[in-house]
Amino acid sequence: MSNEENQNQAVENTALPEAPKSALNNIISTLMGLKAKNPIVFFGAVGGLVVLLIIIMLSGGDSKTVSGPVIKNLAVGQQYVLKSANSYDKDATVRLVAVPGTISAYDDTEEADRNGACQHIPQGTPVTVLELQDAYGKKNAYSKVQIEEGECKGNSGWALSIDVQ
Repeated sequence: MSNEENQNQAVENTALPEAPKSALNNIISTLMGLKAKNPIVFFGAVGGLVVLLIIIMLSGGDSKTVSGPVIKNLAVGQQYVLKSANSYDKDATVRLVAVPGTISAYDDTEEADRNGACQHIPQGTPVTVLELQDAYGKKNAYSKVQIEEGECKGNSGWALSIDVQ
């Protein structure tokens, strides 16, 4: 076989199967028949599709940005309150840990972890910022806080700065 015969055979093998090919031919012939018999309807339908496509493309929505919790400019020695930035539940707690960066390293599935000594502090608890720590390229990502009220008064630990409001 020559190269030309191989190419012709490859083109024949990649052709559409007969059923989709005939369906496509029927659609095209129907559209061309409509164009010949009633061009106003044909071009009106095409224009309507173009207008619909333009409306869909231009209705992309507002350019408003979604805002979420923002880390405040915290100052050492100032008093703030704890507020969980990732929860709307009023009973949610804020996790305090001994070392900054270990907040994401705990397993929250054990009840014993939930009942540990002053690890989960209720929202709204007043705290004083003792120290700030940079992490992962973010300035002041963690805050060392001292609890000012409640049963854990006087204890300190590290929290995410976004949870100190």
